[in-house]
Amino acid sequence: MIKAIIYFATILAFTCNACLAQKTVKRYTGTRMETLRQQIDSITRRYNATIGVALVSIENGDTLTINNTHHFPMQSTYKFPLAIAVMNQVDKGKLALAQNVHIPREQLHHTWSPLKDKYPDADVDITLEELVHYTVSMSDNNGCDVLFRLIGGTGKTNAYIHSLGIKDISIAATEEEMGKGWNVQYTNWVTPYAMAQLLEGLFHKKYLSAASNDFLMQQMVKTETGPKRLKGQLPVGTIVAHKTGTSDANEKGMMAATNDVGIITLPNGKHIAIAVYVLNSMESLETNEKIIAEIAGVAFDHFVRY
Repeated sequence: MIKAIIYFATILAFTCNACLAQKTVKRYTGTRMETLRQQIDSITRRYNATIGVALVSIENGDTLTINNTHHFPMQSTYKFPLAIAVMNQVDKGKLALAQNVHIPREQLHHTWSPLKDKYPDADVDITLEELVHYTVSMSDNNGCDVLFRLIGGTGKTNAYIHSLGIKDISIAATEEEMGKGWNVQYTNWVTPYAMAQLLEGLFHKKYLSAASNDFLMQQMVKTETGPKRLKGQLPVGTIVAHKTGTSDANEKGMMAATNDVGIITLPNGKHIAIAVYVLNSMESLETNEKIIAEIAGVAFDHFVRY
């Protein structure tokens, strides 16, 4: 009970700090943003990978992008826009978080799936609320595809996200389909700034009811994957609502995607939306995660100072 009170107090502080911070807006100078760009450029040049970055200072809108013309494979970061689409259906009354979802055992494939690990040889009946938690917080691939089926597939999900004004994104293949061929993952792409815009819209409650918005934000704060990415070089206790994505490596040792996107709460109560995508990297997974952590770290330090 005490842990629950502390957790929800943290979420409340996350939201209330945003309201307070919006009352005092300070514009950053071009020189300061250029300094940050140079810092990030100095990081990206050290590695054998294409690195895309988008940063948005949520309270005043200052923006920085790097390699934003590239189409970066989302991998599991697309579970974030999928979750927005699911919660939109909840808001419309077509789904309910308390409803039971039946998952036949034949839909639980051998993939990254804490859900299948828990129920290895049985049909599963869980609530939609639990299913969203598995998919967002634990990045469950089977849960992801069940959610796609519930709302009509990738095409409808893609069309809904486009209807929100986020155009530079393509949601084309399920997790099961991505597992059938290396190149399929590249059909699920986004530009870093498009993802940062989606994060910013979630923060400002543009898409969902307050209850659905807060629920999704909570699931992202609870994310268990990628602790060495956006959070890797931030002060302990920093609140980060985020979603990761990771590919396998091919026979040449190239990783198509190591990603993390999210909203970081600064010590002054302000926030930054950040999307970092590491594309076609010949570095190790550990190094790719370090790249993301270094970029998030310099961004955090910059916006804390200014």
